[in-house]
Amino acid sequence: MDDAVTADGARTETGLIPQPRDTRPEDGAFLLGPETVLDAGPGTEATAAWLRGTVGAATGLPLPPGTTGNGSGADAPGGAVRLRVDPETADALGPEGYRLTADSSGVTLLGGGAAGAFWGAQTLRQLLGPDAYRRAPLRPGQRWSVPAVRIEDAPRFAWRGMMLDVARHFLPKDGVLRYLDLLAAHKLNVLHFHLTDDQGWRIEIRRHPRLTEAGAWRERTKLGHRASPLWDDRPHGGHYTQDDLREIVAYAAARHITVVPEIDIPGHSQAAIAAYPELGNTDVIDTGALKPWDTWGVNPNILAPSDTTLRFYEEVLEEVLDLFPSRFVHIGGDECPKDQWRASPYAQSRIKELGLAGEDELQSWFIRHFDRWLADRGRRLIGWDEILEGGLAPGAAVSSWRGYAGGIAAARAGHDVVMCPEQQVYLDHRQDGGADEPVPIGYVRTLEDVYRFEPVPPQLTSDQAAHVLGTQANVWTEVMENQQRLDYQIFPRLAAFAEVAWSHLPPPEERDHAGFTRRMDAHYHRLDALGVDYRPPGGPFPWQRRPGLLGRPIEGSPQTCEPGRMRAAGAAGCWDGGSRGTHSRQPR
Repeated sequence: MDDAVTADGARTETGLIPQPRDTRPEDGAFLLGPETVLDAGPGTEATAAWLRGTVGAATGLPLPPGTTGNGSGADAPGGAVRLRVDPETADALGPEGYRLTADSSGVTLLGGGAAGAFWGAQTLRQLLGPDAYRRAPLRPGQRWSVPAVRIEDAPRFAWRGMMLDVARHFLPKDGVLRYLDLLAAHKLNVLHFHLTDDQGWRIEIRRHPRLTEAGAWRERTKLGHRASPLWDDRPHGGHYTQDDLREIVAYAAARHITVVPEIDIPGHSQAAIAAYPELGNTDVIDTGALKPWDTWGVNPNILAPSDTTLRFYEEVLEEVLDLFPSRFVHIGGDECPKDQWRASPYAQSRIKELGLAGEDELQSWFIRHFDRWLADRGRRLIGWDEILEGGLAPGAAVSSWRGYAGGIAAARAGHDVVMCPEQQVYLDHRQDGGADEPVPIGYVRTLEDVYRFEPVPPQLTSDQAAHVLGTQANVWTEVMENQQRLDYQIFPRLAAFAEVAWSHLPPPEERDHAGFTRRMDAHYHRLDALGVDYRPPGGPFPWQRRPGLLGRPIEGSPQTCEPGRMRAAGAAGCWDGGSRGTHSRQPR
């Protein structure tokens, strides 16, 4: 249901996004006031602190700690917000599930675990209205009420993520912290942090300081698509210190978000080779002449398959593991052209020495090395679906970006998968076919397209589908030079994606898009309060446009097919996944 009932009996839109599993409005409301206490049971202390810091700041209410008449004291005269970790809720809904009950006496929030209590608090904030997303009270004496309601909720997927590329355009630390708050507000729990690429290296590695001294800054930047004649001639770059990253990880953890770092190998590595030329194929090109790349596309300069390179990246990853406690570490593995290896006498001798069939197996050997290395340290490797080529490392998981085919193949082989097909959830792709869309890249992917995205292909059996850990939306920043551009491309589509990732929705063709649109009417006001520069439903504002910057729009709606059918238009077994598509990670 989309609405609840206030104290005077009027029906009001709650606009809850993502949509809870079960919402039952009742009569009345709970009025918060200066005497309302926050009764936080064991395991919910961090959620209580978050509520005071956000809802308390917006309402001006102190929300002091207090106990209620549940066995530890008299009822609070101003009512209470009660937070508990509840074993029965955990049994029924899992650790991220919650039950929220609001009536005239207060709000009771039962979480299956600490995370469930936190996600329930996000719902409570939505119920208070968009002004609860401000950083200070708007007017003295404002009344704050929670409509009487019973909500039971739990996520569909354990992995609900967004990949943020900070290598192409650097996002300062405060911007990353802001995006963690925005992910939390939408009940997303993974930040896939793309920290290295051809255009920049963003993570301090103390053992190899030139990675940031030389690799974090490029001399200029292509404006728009790589075929554009325009340049921004200012140097661009930046990096996060190790203390910055510890702060980011801790800030995320307080919001029950896992930060999964990505260190791209063996392709997308020009910034690293520019810093340490011995990492490249020195028998093929003059690696000492390389600088961080200033344009976009698939770069031919890849790592040499040497023991020196392996040890260098082991040393990098030793520091990465110290900073990021996440179970998964992403090593990229995508878009690795093999021309330099084909031309390299050293690479060819390595193939012969290792008894490999060719360059694809050489890349697989590279990935398998780090799969074993990470497993020996209690971690798991995840990479883009190209890591399937030449044979998949035994413990590896796959981020399926080139449509669904890689994910289907991996799941059928018993490997875990995160579904992020560019045809559906690449948020750098354009939102509309109009001429005003800024730097239009790829196929049109509207808010409705994202809402109808289905992460689990119907070709999978139930056992195979169990390998789909979840889904994420990917944000590549070649044509997103600042926070304003990020906001425009990501929102409002991330709200639709969040509902797909969290809610137990029917098949794409049966989803209530009209109801979602009605709930978005309320959600836009929340985004306004948060200062999000989203794309308005009617099209971009004048300051959101980028006239004169060349993009690469693609027309049509190609289908996504099963493995082996990617090029067979209309082949049996093809499935459009509820959206539009293309086959290119980057704006080429």
